[in-house]
Amino acid sequence: MKFYGYFRSSSAYRCRIAFNLKGVQPETVFVNLREGLQKSDDFRSLNPQGLVPALEVDGNVLSQSLAMIEWLDETNPAPPLLPGTAIERAHIRAFAQIIACEVHPLQNLRVLNYIKQNHGQDQAGADGWCQHWIAEGLAACEAIAAAQSHGGGFVFGDSPSLADICLAPQLFSADRFGLDTAPYGRLNEIRATCEAMPAFKDAHPSRQPDAI
Repeated sequence: MKFYGYFRSSSAYRCRIAFNLKGVQPETVFVNLREGLQKSDDFRSLNPQGLVPALEVDGNVLSQSLAMIEWLDETNPAPPLLPGTAIERAHIRAFAQIIACEVHPLQNLRVLNYIKQNHGQDQAGADGWCQHWIAEGLAACEAIAAAQSHGGGFVFGDSPSLADICLAPQLFSADRFGLDTAPYGRLNEIRATCEAMPAFKDAHPSRQPDAI
């Protein structure tokens, strides 16, 4: 199993957390996004989208972090990342998709480069763009998380799920883009619970060999 990622990629960060929770250690290949290696012919032969992460496994190449994590959960069932009933799993997926499908794409490097190059934005303008969309998404996540009555330390219970796997990297990105996360009290409680776990700590961008 070979995992292609970049230390600061939120989607690669999600996968690292999931691998750690499952006790799976793929061989890692570092793809430097700042140097544009994701656009190389070699990498596009693996993932035509030219995005990280990508995962080579059993003669196949998987792309898209949520698809990879669900594959991992299906092939390594313990601990479950999508636990509970069908309705409970749908709630976990919906929370994860708020982040992975609605918020994260708007802070993606290629989007930020586009608005700088084609819409006259400097770094401050790009940061303001990110702050707006991240704040909108986190406000929804805060409302959902705060409404839960289970009393556990994670979004949907006593153990981390796909929801928490997506939340932790997004809060890291919020800090990176200068968004004040103080209004998200429940999310910050969950983040503290996550950060106390080795699976989350060891996946942090600052602890990756390619961190710069």
